[in-house]
Amino acid sequence: MTRRQLLGAAASVGGGFPHISNAQTRRPNIIFVMTDDQRWDAMSCVGNPILRTPHMDRLAEEGVRFTDAFVTNALCSPSRGCILTGQYSHAHGVTTNGGKSHYFRPGITTFPMLLQRAGYYSAVVGKWHIATLPEGLGFDHWCILPGQGSYVDPVMIANGGRVQFRGNSEDVVGDQALETLRSRPKDKPFCLLYHFKAPHRAWIPAERFRQVYDDITIPEPPTFNTGLDDRPECVRNSDMQIADMPDFRERGVPAHLPREERKRLNYQVFMKNYYRTLLGVDENLGRVLDFLDKQGLRENTIVIYTGDNGFFQGEYGMFDKRLMYEPSIRVPMLVRYPAAVKPRVDREHMVLNNDVFHTVLDYAGIPLPKETEHHGMSWRPVLEGRAATWRDSWFYEYFEYPGAHCAPIHRGVRTRRFKLIHYLQAPQAWELFDLEKDPEERRNLYADPAHRAAVAKLREELERWRNVLKDDRSADNTPIAPCTSRMARL
Repeated sequence: MTRRQLLGAAASVGGGFPHISNAQTRRPNIIFVMTDDQRWDAMSCVGNPILRTPHMDRLAEEGVRFTDAFVTNALCSPSRGCILTGQYSHAHGVTTNGGKSHYFRPGITTFPMLLQRAGYYSAVVGKWHIATLPEGLGFDHWCILPGQGSYVDPVMIANGGRVQFRGNSEDVVGDQALETLRSRPKDKPFCLLYHFKAPHRAWIPAERFRQVYDDITIPEPPTFNTGLDDRPECVRNSDMQIADMPDFRERGVPAHLPREERKRLNYQVFMKNYYRTLLGVDENLGRVLDFLDKQGLRENTIVIYTGDNGFFQGEYGMFDKRLMYEPSIRVPMLVRYPAAVKPRVDREHMVLNNDVFHTVLDYAGIPLPKETEHHGMSWRPVLEGRAATWRDSWFYEYFEYPGAHCAPIHRGVRTRRFKLIHYLQAPQAWELFDLEKDPEERRNLYADPAHRAAVAKLREELERWRNVLKDDRSADNTPIAPCTSRMARL
């Protein structure tokens, strides 16, 4: 069966839905674009000195760019679950990247389910990375990468059957997005989830990008050579050091080199390939934006662009994500909707990945399920420039221990100025950062007598959020279990 036949067969499923009225067809179309591990400043519109992303910039120039966008769990699968359900990961059940907690809890509701019931044609193409497959979760068509997927000649699961594709994953996913849009029922509004594998490890770019950046040196961040000696024990024991990455031995970084030299070389190889894979994302984003323009769909289509979590790029010598530090939790967030939203940069509102669910349903005119109350907010009043009561703090959680990279179980609360982190396993520890005075999070102020009042207030706020969100996980006073990182095999 060809790709077009697969898509045509999926589209025919929509015949069982009620008749769509003219009023319904005027509801906005939705394209939700997500990358994997793209941090907030990996776009040229933010001022990145190396990376050029004209199509991400195009979205930013034609819509709203949120400067303060965050994820509530900086791990791929839990974050994806938060976006789909509008709930925190402890509520929807996907708390890790594998095992029993890689599945949604029974009876979960996704925003594509609600859109589909309301008459939308709904599809997902690209990276999915949740053990619960899309079938039954609100998709008329799905074509996904199994697990992490492959950068080169990927196999994809198309409506339950495996199909072999040729080429780089970003181009293949781009092809699938365009096929889906061309083959969709034309009498329905549509929702397309357009998910890239890049820039996830192992950073294998398309052939046409493999020599880009060969002639430059990527600047190292200010804290590149700052160690973790003054961090809590559980942070020191995490396994995220660029110097220890095994990936690049086959790419010409000898293992016998002194550690600091290996660290610098690993960083250059990692960063250049990270950026190269994003060049493929940007091109394929542009293909879909061009399609909307040519088909007259631009005005009434909401395009949301984000990443599933941030990423360390050498801060404290680290890579990966998971920890509640800024490089890990902060993501790009672009929203374009020409029919109702005027372009601008929003530096005022803290927005979350959980909010996507609430925003999409608000614009589609669909009531929110009761279980999502307090878990997110609709951006609609903010996007449209109307007065809105907005959050002044938000809650973070991370659960995967033991596991890859040995990041500790922790939770925290962030305001515009302060961040409080509680590491839950023995020996328990706390961190407090003044983000206004210390944006690089160099100094832990938790034990500083001058910040005793701030600590008390933030601990109270953390407990308030736990009560509101029904987070019943207790701290563990037993000694922390040993963790053997699987970094070399990931």
